[in-house]
Amino acid sequence: MKFFYIKRAIKGLIWELYVQLIHSINVLKSSKYKNAKQLKLNLGCGKNIKKGWLNVDIDREADLHLDLRQSVPLPDNSCSMIYNEHFLEHLDYPEPAFSFLKECYRLLEPGGVLRIGVPDTEWPLKEYCQTSGDKSYYDYAEELWDPSWCKTKLEHINHHFRENGSHKFAYDFETLKRALEEAGFQQIKRSDFDPSIDNEKRKLGTLYVRAVR
Repeated sequence: MKFFYIKRAIKGLIWELYVQLIHSINVLKSSKYKNAKQLKLNLGCGKNIKKGWLNVDIDREADLHLDLRQSVPLPDNSCSMIYNEHFLEHLDYPEPAFSFLKECYRLLEPGGVLRIGVPDTEWPLKEYCQTSGDKSYYDYAEELWDPSWCKTKLEHINHHFRENGSHKFAYDFETLKRALEEAGFQQIKRSDFDPSIDNEKRKLGTLYVRAVR
């Protein structure tokens, strides 16, 4: 058992060294955007690449490979819109989640828009004590996104909060609004799923919020 934890720690260290190397290389590459204006930035894009956007992630398919726990090497007020879907919950709270949102604020031009989507934690918690004949969060979770070992409501909630250790924090609208206000954003409102920009696979179970710089 001790060897298992040592092995996991070594793998984690190697991964962190790799991430920092790639980040440093791409900080140099980002110099071509030093005079950029009105960029549309897709932060934490993973494999969801958007045409006409600057897609940023450590993932190999992104346009710019950066560690988003660090400062984004782009100019102040250089973006007209920033999009971020199912990334914020992978950051520790309150830091570096607050730092990331403050970076988004810095990058946006006045009047620029941040659209952010996170797993909707209010939904499973509200339905935990409810019983009805309607299809519940837990029915959808078992059918669409949770692993087969999730059978009880609490197993589904545990997976929602942790997702195999990759989720660091869970959000409802009140908490996300407070974090966005802390970063300086205004006009913070819930938003419906938008098929023109949002990932169809995230349609159910995602809290979308729009905020203005």
